[in-house]
Amino acid sequence: MVIGGLISNRNFGSFVGSDRNLLKPTGAFHEVDHPHLMSKSGKGSCNVILKQRIRGKCKCYLSSNPSFSRWSQSRMLDKFNLINGQSQKSDHAKINRTRSYYKSEEYDITEARVESLTSMEGSTDAIFVEGDVQEASPWWERFPKRWVIVFLCFTAFLLCNMDRVNMSIAILPMSQEFNWNSTTVGLIQSSFFWGYLLTQIVGGIWADRIGGKLVLGFGVVWWSVATVLTPIAAKIGLPFLLVMRAFMGIGEGVAMPAMNNILSKWIPVSERSRSLSLVYSGMYLGSVIGLAISPILISKFGWPSVFYSFGSIGSIWFALWQRKAYSSPKEDPDLSVEEKKLILGGNISKEPVSVIPWKLILSKAPVWALIISHFCHNWGTFILLTWMPTYYNQVLKFNLTESGLLCVLPWLTMAVFANIGGWIADTLVSKGLSITAVRKIMQSIGFLGPAFFLTQLSRVKTPAMAVLCMACSQGSDAFSQSGLYSNHQDIGPRYAGVLLGLSNTAGVLAGVFGTAATGYILQRGSWDDVFKVAVALYLIGTLIWNVFSTGEKILD
Repeated sequence: MVIGGLISNRNFGSFVGSDRNLLKPTGAFHEVDHPHLMSKSGKGSCNVILKQRIRGKCKCYLSSNPSFSRWSQSRMLDKFNLINGQSQKSDHAKINRTRSYYKSEEYDITEARVESLTSMEGSTDAIFVEGDVQEASPWWERFPKRWVIVFLCFTAFLLCNMDRVNMSIAILPMSQEFNWNSTTVGLIQSSFFWGYLLTQIVGGIWADRIGGKLVLGFGVVWWSVATVLTPIAAKIGLPFLLVMRAFMGIGEGVAMPAMNNILSKWIPVSERSRSLSLVYSGMYLGSVIGLAISPILISKFGWPSVFYSFGSIGSIWFALWQRKAYSSPKEDPDLSVEEKKLILGGNISKEPVSVIPWKLILSKAPVWALIISHFCHNWGTFILLTWMPTYYNQVLKFNLTESGLLCVLPWLTMAVFANIGGWIADTLVSKGLSITAVRKIMQSIGFLGPAFFLTQLSRVKTPAMAVLCMACSQGSDAFSQSGLYSNHQDIGPRYAGVLLGLSNTAGVLAGVFGTAATGYILQRGSWDDVFKVAVALYLIGTLIWNVFSTGEKILD
C-alpha cells in the first residue's frame, strides 16, 4: 500500500489507513529540533519525526517494500530545503485495493508522527520522496531594514535639494515675466533661509522628543506642498512668493536634525560614516538632477512645471516612508532579532528625550568644537558653490552655458568622494582605530584638502587646471561627512538632532555671511582675497577640531 501526503503544522499525526475507508489525519504535534527525518520503530509500524519547523508541501508514501525502508533512513530534512509556510486546504481520495492516496496542501509542521500503519501486505515504512517547496522571500524583503531607512533618508535629501535648486534655474524666466530686478531676485533667493534658520534647533528638539519619523515626514510634506504652491504664490504677488519660499525653508530646516536623530538609533557605529555619507550624497545628486532636468522642463512646459513636477514626487516618498519607516528599531514589529541585536549592540534602548539639558550641552568643549568647525567648513563650501559660476565666467572666461555645466561637476565629485570617505572611515573603525582618531583624520582632510587646492588657483595657468583644482577642493571637502557630520551621533546619540541643529545653524549663518562678504571683498579686492579668507577659516577649523573634538560619548 502506498500513501502520498502533504504534511504541516496543524493537525497531523497518526495516519490509520484501510483499503475500504478514507485516510483521516488525527492527533497533533509539537515543535522540536531535528537531526534525522525519520526513525524506524519496527516491523509493521514506523515513526516519522520531523523536528524542524517547515513550510511547503511534501508527499509521504507508505510501502511494504524493504528497499524503501533502507533508503528512507538516510534521508535528511535539510535535503528538501523546507522553509516556513502555511497552507489552507486538504482533499481526501478513496483508497483502492492496492493503494490509498492522501493529499493535503500547505500545512505548518513542526512534528509529525506516523505510527501503527498496517497493511494487508505486512510491514509498512513511511518516507518522503518528493518536495514541492515554497520559494524563498524576494531579496528586497531580506534586505537589512536599517539600510532601507538609510535609502529612504537618501531619497528625502535628494528631493530636498531638487526642490531647492530649481528656483535658481526658474528665477531667470520668472524675473523676465514679472519684471524683477537683481535686488528683488536676491531677496527671493534669500527668503528661503528665513525659514531654514528658524527650524534647525526646533527641528532637532522635536525629533529628539517625538522621534525622527514624524518630523522628517512632516518636513518632506511641508516643503513639497510649498514647492507646488510656489507658482500660484508668484502670480498672486511678490509678498506671497517670499512667504512661500520661507515656508519651504521651514520644511527643509527640520530634515537634517530629524535624519540625524533617526540614524543615531538605527545605525551601529561600525556603519555610521558610510550611512551618513550616502544620505548626504543624496543632497549632492539632488542638485545635479535638479540643475540638469529643470532647463528641459522649462523649455518644454514652462517654468511652473518645475515646481509642480518636483513637488508632487514628495507624496510618493511620503507613502513609502509611512509604510516602511520607524523612529527606532524597537518600534518595528518586522525587524529580525539578529538585526535588532546588531543595531542595539547589547545596549538598553532609552526613552525619547523629554527635557533638553541645554546647560550641560553648552558646557562641553567638543560641542563648541562642532559648532565652530561647522561654521568654518560652511564658509568655504557655500562660497564655492554660490560664487563658482561667477568665477568661471569672470576669471576663466567661460560662457554661461559652460559655467552651468561645470557647476554640476563639484556636486558629482562630492557625491563620489563622500561615499569613499565613509567606507574608509568605517573600515578604520572596524580595524580597531579609535572613533576619535578617525573623526579627526577625516575632518582634517575635509579642511586641509580644500585649503590646499584653493591656494593653487592663483598659480594655475589654464582653465582646465582651475576646474580640476575646484573639483579636487570639493572632493576633499566631502570627507567632512565622515568627520564633523558624523560626530553628533558619537558624542550624544540621544541629543543628535539638537546637536546637529545647533551646529548647522552656525553653518547656515556662515553661508549667509560668507556669501555676502564675498561680494563685499570682490568690490574692493580680488578672488585671491576671497580664497585667502576661506583658507584662513579652514586652518582655524583644523586647529580647533584636532584640539577639542572627541569621538567618545559625553552626553547621556
